[in-house]
Amino acid sequence: MTTRLVSRARIGAVSVIALLLAGCGIRATEVPTNFGPAPSRVRCSLAEPDVSTQAARGLPVQVFLLCGSSLVTVDRTVRVPDGAADSERRMLVAQGLLDQLAAPPSPAEKEAGYSTDVRGGIKVSGPRPGDPEDTLRLSTTPDSLTSYALAQIVCTFSDSAAAEGDGSVVLGGPGAEPPRRWECTDEVRARPGSKEPPSKDVPRE
Repeated sequence: MTTRLVSRARIGAVSVIALLLAGCGIRATEVPTNFGPAPSRVRCSLAEPDVSTQAARGLPVQVFLLCGSSLVTVDRTVRVPDGAADSERRMLVAQGLLDQLAAPPSPAEKEAGYSTDVRGGIKVSGPRPGDPEDTLRLSTTPDSLTSYALAQIVCTFSDSAAAEGDGSVVLGGPGAEPPRRWECTDEVRARPGSKEPPSKDVPRE
């Protein structure tokens, strides 16, 4: 008899607790829940200027790195000798930008979430006969690059002294294929992994 009363009392207590939880909008559960640690937040901005990347004297430039799922600009410098002719200066800037894109982000940039998909060893040269005079020929075909790397290069070049400054750049590869004009759009900057820079044919000269 006593055992039955105790059991009923326990059942009644559990029922009351369940009703109280339901009244508070909390769903009772007998299974412990573990949602894991809170997701980390990528800042995509440096707390202060990263002087380690700006220590070398040279021409101030900006390159596009990856952060999260978008492209962001960071400050860099490239070496350009005084008195260099315009065509030579343009090639030096273009190669310097490529080298900066391929360089590993600084410790401060890594901590802020920056990365790059551009690999080292890519070289750039000027136009071939028949190419538009503002053509930049890469040592690898643009189509062989990842969508992230292509977006980084197109957006960095199109916003620099290596191009005409109209938001686009004429790129070609090492082969005989004609170059194309690639454009850096808002969609490309926002989603470089899923939105490839649009391109179009350019008239031969």
